[in-house]
Amino acid sequence: MRYPCLDRRNVLISLLILILCSGYGCRDGDQKSADNVTGMNNEMSVAKRLTISRRAAYKVVTITNPWQGANDVEFKYNLVKKGSELPEGLDSSNVIFIPVKKIVCMSTTYIAMIEALGEEKTISGVSGKNYIFSENIREKIKKGLIEDVGYETNLNKEMILKISPDLVMMYGVGSESVGYVAKIRELGIKVIFNADYLETDPLAKAEWIKLFGALYCKDKMADSIYNSEVESYNDLKAVIGRNSKSRPKVLLGLPFNDTWYISPGNSFISKIISDAGGDYLWKGTKSNVSMPFGIENVYLKAMSADYWLNTGSAGSKDEIAYIDQRLKQLPCFKNGNLYNNNKRITKDGGNDYWESGSIYPHIILKDISAILHPDLFGDYELFYYTKLN
Repeated sequence: MRYPCLDRRNVLISLLILILCSGYGCRDGDQKSADNVTGMNNEMSVAKRLTISRRAAYKVVTITNPWQGANDVEFKYNLVKKGSELPEGLDSSNVIFIPVKKIVCMSTTYIAMIEALGEEKTISGVSGKNYIFSENIREKIKKGLIEDVGYETNLNKEMILKISPDLVMMYGVGSESVGYVAKIRELGIKVIFNADYLETDPLAKAEWIKLFGALYCKDKMADSIYNSEVESYNDLKAVIGRNSKSRPKVLLGLPFNDTWYISPGNSFISKIISDAGGDYLWKGTKSNVSMPFGIENVYLKAMSADYWLNTGSAGSKDEIAYIDQRLKQLPCFKNGNLYNNNKRITKDGGNDYWESGSIYPHIILKDISAILHPDLFGDYELFYYTKLN
């Protein structure tokens, strides 16, 4: 399943969520009462749906509104270091012991962040093996070292039980996803929400690597990776701002069954387009979910578009025309200014844009800026994007 407005990876396998608290605490130290709180400042700087706070003997991870349309929904997870005494006042059923040694990933986004921390050996299960780009992980799957646990109604509970992971990391599709929680909890398996795909800022999305840093007791490494990305992104943004002379208008997406799901102006991709020196056609809109429009309405507005990006499953101009012949009349179509984010894709559909792109948004930023401002980066070769012919 794809979320056009929220920029999740290309074929997100409609997934579940879970209600479970876990525990955290990577630093050595005296085990004190859970009520003895020290250093409760949030360790996140940009992310809006994730907070990580340090207490005397553990950490508290809080995930806020982890699905589209969620309001005042909050989940807390307590992370406690393995081998330490359980802090007084913490229910063991609400604790995740760290560092995590076995994890099941229900989205490919998590794979990229785990690999960045050098912990790919802990990945024991995935959801939708065909949609994984990482060659290393695909090879492990072929060798039977990583299992596919399915998704939603096809969730293979027996396989999850066989894997016996320390943690299943999942994302929320909607409030109805809570119905899948019991299926995991019945197995006695710890689960945690991940709402990275709902972040509206590319650096906020990338900052979720700190959650994995906490889970693997690699906080400093995660901080270093993130800080490096912030520097790369902001430096590039500054160069674009100083040197771009125009702001081309940008159209996104592709209609599906006569409906065009538009990313709102407060979305992840809208922010990147703006930072890349572009003018997104729906930049003035605001929504927590994708906005459905009729093709006719989008078509009229799209007549002013200079570029058309992220054309979904369409890999050529002919495929776009096949959907609706009127689209051939758009100036950006006639001028050949069509680019899709599918340059790095496997034969089965695993797209690295949705995988490593989540942790390295500065590369997406440079790609889009190079498309919109061809003279800005000389002979730069697009990394995630390719031109449609």
